[in-house]
Amino acid sequence: MSDALPLLAERGLVKQCTDLEGLGARMQEGPVTFYLGIDPTGPSLHAGHLVPLFAATHLVNAGHRAIILIGGGTARIGDPSGKTEMRRILSVEEIDRNARAIQAQIERFFPVDGKRALMLNNAEWLAELNYIDFLREIGRHFSVNRMLSFETYKARLETGLSFIEFNYQLLQAYDFLVLNERYGCTLQIGGDDQWGNIVAGIDLIRRVRGEEAYGLTMPLVTRSDGKKMGKTEKGALFLDPSMVSPYEFFQYWRNVPDQDVATFLKYYTFLPIDEIASLTAHTDERINLAKERLAYELTALIHGREEADKALEASRAAFGKGGQDRSSIPFVEIPREELEHGIGVVELFVKTDLCASKSEARRLISQGGAYIEGEQVKDLEQVVRLQDVPEAGELLLRAGKKRYFRVVVR
Repeated sequence: MSDALPLLAERGLVKQCTDLEGLGARMQEGPVTFYLGIDPTGPSLHAGHLVPLFAATHLVNAGHRAIILIGGGTARIGDPSGKTEMRRILSVEEIDRNARAIQAQIERFFPVDGKRALMLNNAEWLAELNYIDFLREIGRHFSVNRMLSFETYKARLETGLSFIEFNYQLLQAYDFLVLNERYGCTLQIGGDDQWGNIVAGIDLIRRVRGEEAYGLTMPLVTRSDGKKMGKTEKGALFLDPSMVSPYEFFQYWRNVPDQDVATFLKYYTFLPIDEIASLTAHTDERINLAKERLAYELTALIHGREEADKALEASRAAFGKGGQDRSSIPFVEIPREELEHGIGVVELFVKTDLCASKSEARRLISQGGAYIEGEQVKDLEQVVRLQDVPEAGELLLRAGKKRYFRVVVR
């Protein structure tokens, strides 16, 4: 059995491990059952979930067994990790809907067939817990002083930590114990903000069962330009196409900073390391080919090859590189009569998703970042009329270098 840790490390997917040498030796002995927990606090996974999912896929491909644990129980409380304020309490019905939605997204990564991977919901054992019994059997193993030493709780003490959130670490640790008892799970993986929760679970298994377990975390990704990874102008970069279109998803990755491309190809694709090195060997405009490959591979995984092909064609059309099909670029329809009377450029940009307000549109134009059909808009008072619309019946608007939107005349 191969040790998958060098592969993860080569791709930058190892941040912390409770016992790297011990886990490596255990992996060489045979398949390891590991788990990744995902709380269904929203109707879709987003970019923040991707790094642990890719790490899980590499482990599965190396012959190890995955348990994807949907947090139908823990989501009723809310994980304080990485949050500055308490999460909104969701209804059980909303949590269940979210859980069903994200299960299909997870199966894009590997088949949940019960052999190489299975999917469980911790509501199965958490929802009916007897609180008194839980405190006697599980709570007695936890030190409040030690819990408060973890960064998650220390950070939240400054803004306020509710008692219900304080219980979260006990429940996640209990999840690990249950999975260890029922399925022989000896490894938990997750983002590095989960380190304290993971360590608590390992400690609980040692105290209750006298067995060794391991924890492995992946880096929390931020872009080199300082932006939080997966944050777009409209909010989080969701995987659900009804929330973020495949074209917008593609464009996000196509437009990442140059210096992030090599790292993101390692994180977010399954391309071999030597191919990634070849793609990112240049720092001139050829780096855009690497960005395009990153966007294509990830869009194909999440939305399918057909949508990736359409997004690629639309992107090339927008960038003027020979593509003809702009149909995947987001659009707004405007009645012909409006253009016959004429629309001011400020109002026109506000009708799209490129500007949220007239003041934002004015600022964009004043700073030289507004374009219509490739021509820079220089006059705040400019009026767009029907005769300005190409024969195709649509205008291509651009904000800055990379954000596009179509205005379709009907």
